Amino acid sequence: MPACAPTRNDHSSCSSRPSRSSGLKRPHSPPPVHGRRYRISGADLSASITVFLIAVPMSLGLAVAMDAPLAAGLVSAAIGGIVAGLLGGTPLQVSGPSAGLTVVTAELIQIYGWRTTCAITVGAGLLQILLGSLRAARSALAVSPAIVHGTLAGIGVAIALAQMHVVLGGTPQSSALDNAWALPAQLAQISPAAPSIGALTIALLIVWPRLPGRVGTVLGRIPAALVAVGVATAVAAAATPGIARVDLPSWSSHAFAELPHGPVAALATAVFTVMLVASLESLLAAVSVDKLAADRASAASRDGSTPSPPVKRSDLDRELRAQGIANALSGMFGGLAVSGGAVRSSANVRAGATGRAATVLHGVWMLLAAVLLVTALEWIPLAALAALVMVVGIQMVSFAHIRNVHRHREFLVYGATITGVIIAGVLVGVAIGILVAVAIALHRLARTRITVTEQDGRFLVSVRGQLTFLAVPRLSRLLNQLPEGADVILELDGFFMDHAAYETIQDWHTARTALGSNIVLTGRSGGRIAEPASAAHSCCRPWTPWRNHHCHDRPHPTVVDAAPGAGIIGATGVPMSPAASRSAPAAASPGAATTSAHGRPSRHRLLSGLSSFQRTTAPLVREELARLAAEGQRPSQLFITCADSRLVTSMITASGPGDLFTVRNVGNLVPPPDAESTESNDDSVAAAIEYAVDVLEVESITVCGHSGCGAMQALLDATPETPRTPLWRWLRHGRPSLERMGSRHHSWARIAGRLPTDAVEQLCLTNVVQQLEHLRAHDSVARRLAAGTLQLHGMYFHVGEAQAYLLTEGASSGTGPDEVFARVAPGAEPDTDPHAPPSAQSRTYAGSGAVHGAPDTAVGV
Repeated sequence: MPACAPTRNDHSSCSSRPSRSSGLKRPHSPPPVHGRRYRISGADLSASITVFLIAVPMSLGLAVAMDAPLAAGLVSAAIGGIVAGLLGGTPLQVSGPSAGLTVVTAELIQIYGWRTTCAITVGAGLLQILLGSLRAARSALAVSPAIVHGTLAGIGVAIALAQMHVVLGGTPQSSALDNAWALPAQLAQISPAAPSIGALTIALLIVWPRLPGRVGTVLGRIPAALVAVGVATAVAAAATPGIARVDLPSWSSHAFAELPHGPVAALATAVFTVMLVASLESLLAAVSVDKLAADRASAASRDGSTPSPPVKRSDLDRELRAQGIANALSGMFGGLAVSGGAVRSSANVRAGATGRAATVLHGVWMLLAAVLLVTALEWIPLAALAALVMVVGIQMVSFAHIRNVHRHREFLVYGATITGVIIAGVLVGVAIGILVAVAIALHRLARTRITVTEQDGRFLVSVRGQLTFLAVPRLSRLLNQLPEGADVILELDGFFMDHAAYETIQDWHTARTALGSNIVLTGRSGGRIAEPASAAHSCCRPWTPWRNHHCHDRPHPTVVDAAPGAGIIGATGVPMSPAASRSAPAAASPGAATTSAHGRPSRHRLLSGLSSFQRTTAPLVREELARLAAEGQRPSQLFITCADSRLVTSMITASGPGDLFTVRNVGNLVPPPDAESTESNDDSVAAAIEYAVDVLEVESITVCGHSGCGAMQALLDATPETPRTPLWRWLRHGRPSLERMGSRHHSWARIAGRLPTDAVEQLCLTNVVQQLEHLRAHDSVARRLAAGTLQLHGMYFHVGEAQAYLLTEGASSGTGPDEVFARVAPGAEPDTDPHAPPSAQSRTYAGSGAVHGAPDTAVGV
């Protein structure tokens, strides 16, 4: 190879374009723009209007539910949107009046009055600023999710019970229990006006997002909250002119915060409660916004639509400080407590917002509405706002969260927290949840299950759980009941053993061994307790045979006891049962292992690996393999890859028996159907393709290359003097890949975001694209592709990084101009980046920019 790799135009192979970050200005490019920190895009403007239309009725409804001045809801929405939007650590989160604080704020207003409640909000904001400065935000989420979601669900139940009275035309009571007990009396004296408007609002909130067809898609862009309140307002104006409506007082009489009056301890408790609920609601909403933004990006990647600009992950400490500043200002100017809202934030993300401009603009619109739309807002009936808030409260009880905590066996904590919040308030409910969670954790820690089973005169004592002094009496009693002289396997499945349990087991072991018993102490995986941790864990797991750790290259197994029925310690150091000992005599007998000429164990490694499979893996897969044997194979994919021993297809694709129909050869080559050779014809790959496509009817075919491929290195190193061996005759099918890489008529295959490291990697990538073209030329493949029943995929696996890359869909199907391999992220869709910087198109490799002498040719077989 030359000192410098060729570029697209080979006039100066050692030159390369300046990078975009180098500061050099390219010809005909616009001058750089500086100083524009906040940009308002059309998507942000549209999203801000959508959120504004949701926030107006929501803010008024929450103020009604708290029995606070209605203007306070608009003030908190404007301050939350502008201040928290500008300073927050979650750009897409929309802040406003806190739904989670509805019950708490209503109680504070009844006890202390409105102006003192505003001062409490200021104190809660200052405390949030302090905690955010101490970086305590992430620690706040370390509380059990069952407690957090149980708290919010309990608040939601209390909100729904209170607002149900307003919907029915009555007045809510002071507590959730009182509201529940008063419902029958309220139903007995019901008047039709308010319930009708409330029922209409609830119906529209439920039905509007679920309208079917194209009409539903178009109308669904209008927020359901706006439609529900707007229609309810119009109906109320025409049918019930005397219904109670919004009454916004003059701004000249707006009340601001004052110095608090009352017991210091009670005020401190109130400040802490407001801070706790507002912080938890904001932080949970921030985490949810991150997930929604990631899901939106994944959906855009799958659909092939224009992806939105990447949004950074939330800075929770910065978000907590911003929420504190917003709360301090909101309380100071007579507004409600502020928090990040899940309803407003999710609407912001779904409306296509790309940055904090949408949040800030929403706050500006709220400020303008508070000044200019007072007359229009006073037409809204209170029953419609109460119905809206009631639905929000019901939605705070998430069935997804209930299923999740039930699956993790924490429903008792969840239920205790909800009950405590409803009966005794937020702080008491949280305390009850924490106490129940601690009690359950202690119970699980102290719970120890001990079972004794007998088979062929040998006893297995299984201990599940942690061994503490609490379990010592029961363990000692069961161990002493075993017959003297019996063979015993003591299996300990736990991560903790205190001194009392250790001494009990040690004394029993010493006494029974003296009486002639054969005792083996093991963990659940079978590793002996006496083994060092490194020996037990690095070489005795079922998956280590393909880790090439030479786990089976140890001294041959030794018999623990010559007594009948005694077990043996296998080559991996794992105790084997008598049945397993008899089933693997070759692996256990002296001299069973042989060594190859290169000093590598051969027969010993094979037999011990087979023995390990029969012992650990076969029992787990036997039922599935029996089903496949009866039903026959029905793989969904044909997987064509290299024979390199480092490429484990089932591992990198997370597949199992019956999933992949695999073809492996040197260089993952697919000979074209018209390939002719005077020396030999090889139809094995074509036969496999025909069988997979026509007989097995696979749904997709994947061609997978890998880094450091010896076949590609051999192609690069080939000379006219290379001997015409069988390997060389096979590699001739890779020559089109080499020609494609040197052609100026094809764009170079590359990995998104970086350049190929050297010519070998470039050829490995190009070879995948070229073999896909060979694949399309086969009749059976072309026929299925035309019918739309088959998909082709290109894949590249970097061995050293354990990282998979997928060829973009356009290139895989042969329709895309760019041959880009996108990185597959954990738990996400591929990070497609077809529009990489122009420097990525250059044929100068990353690193030194040159390809030096390659290592010796080594084809992975």
